[in-house]
Amino acid sequence: MAGGDIENRGGGAKRNSNSFNDSSGGSYISSSTYMIDDTEPQWTSWLVPVFLVANVAVFVVVMYVNNCPKHKLVGKCVVRFLGRFSFEPLRENPLFGPSSSTLKKLGALEWTKVVINHQGWRLITCIWLHAGVIHLLANMLSLIFIGIRLEQQFGFVRIGILYLVSGFGGSVLSSLFIRNNISVGASGALFGLLGAMLSELITNWTIYTNKASALLTLVVIIVINLAIGILPHVDNFTHIGGFLTGFLLGFILLPRPQLGWLEHGNIQVRTGLKSKYKPHQYVLWVASIVLLVVGLAIALVVLFREEDGNEYCTWCHYLSCVPTSRWDCNQNN
Repeated sequence: MAGGDIENRGGGAKRNSNSFNDSSGGSYISSSTYMIDDTEPQWTSWLVPVFLVANVAVFVVVMYVNNCPKHKLVGKCVVRFLGRFSFEPLRENPLFGPSSSTLKKLGALEWTKVVINHQGWRLITCIWLHAGVIHLLANMLSLIFIGIRLEQQFGFVRIGILYLVSGFGGSVLSSLFIRNNISVGASGALFGLLGAMLSELITNWTIYTNKASALLTLVVIIVINLAIGILPHVDNFTHIGGFLTGFLLGFILLPRPQLGWLEHGNIQVRTGLKSKYKPHQYVLWVASIVLLVVGLAIALVVLFREEDGNEYCTWCHYLSCVPTSRWDCNQNN
């Protein structure tokens, strides 16, 4: 089980903390309350800022390589004074970014290249690419408001694993169901953080007050984000895959010890507790490991056998796009 939580680093007075963060680019205050140890500061968040800088740096490199004026008339590029960093025409990329061919060249997720050309590394590289400035800003704001708070509570190792594995899980599910479209961005990883927040609330249920309010707030945020994913041009399979991966990882990586169980160095101080964690936390931990390993293994086997996930689930395409009189989902393909 994961150790070194804030609650068990040292002893002494404790305070109440009741802040969470949402994925819409702003923070919200939940009515949930848990006990945090005051004798030592929370973890210093440095990995999430590194992820942010890495994403921005990669986008700058992508725009440098894209070099719109080189393959288009200068007058057609957007924000022309940026020179080779100017954006593609808005009719081709309304998010103020590079061309699709540049994204493919630099590691975007595409079924043919992953499966037929055996470029499995794209399942990872696509996490660091963004389709444009708008896409980048939306994802990085979400990363700041969600990731920093989680890293402060649980440390860089667990949040780093959570971010990367969730992004990978989102890429795998996207590849299973979307064959004729490319996918880029940290959306899967960010939804993994949201999923982990939900499982963290569930597995640490007993140390929260006003549980229903905290759960309802988080579920509403998740539902809104997933609902946006059913619109055209948005890859909701990446969102769902990242969310499910992060949800399971949250049970594995983010359980908190029972209140009253303290660790100071190598000395364990027990206050009538026989176990550091509650029984339901152990059950969820084991079940989540099994489901995560088996789920990813099956998904990868199906993917690299060149099978189409839509053949196993004929209605699953509605999870990513619901056709209406205003748009045709086939335009995604």
